[in-house]
Amino acid sequence: MSGDKQAEGEFIFLYSTFGSAAEAERAAEALVRERLAACVNIHPGMRSVYEWKGTVEKAEEAAVFIKTRAALTEKAMARLRALHPYEVPALLVLPILSGNEDYLEWAREQTEG
Repeated sequence: MSGDKQAEGEFIFLYSTFGSAAEAERAAEALVRERLAACVNIHPGMRSVYEWKGTVEKAEEAAVFIKTRAALTEKAMARLRALHPYEVPALLVLPILSGNEDYLEWAREQTEG
């Protein structure tokens, strides 16, 4: 890692899925506006197969990758849960072990911290 400025584990991805790209975009805008996320990538057109209440379901969804600081995990997850339309949303934390320092510096500036 160039410059060793980033402490390992300083940043994370929060991963979730939404029923539509529009729902995902509303949540993404709120998280960025509230400085709980530096950036949110929305991937529409994902097909999910899962069991829900005893029935195998198939649905079109939009996946989101939310880039934020690890220190904001609980706050960002609580806000995402409040914004989320699902009864039981997937809210998963994925570690970011390192990255290019100029991007990470920008991400620091975009998030409260």
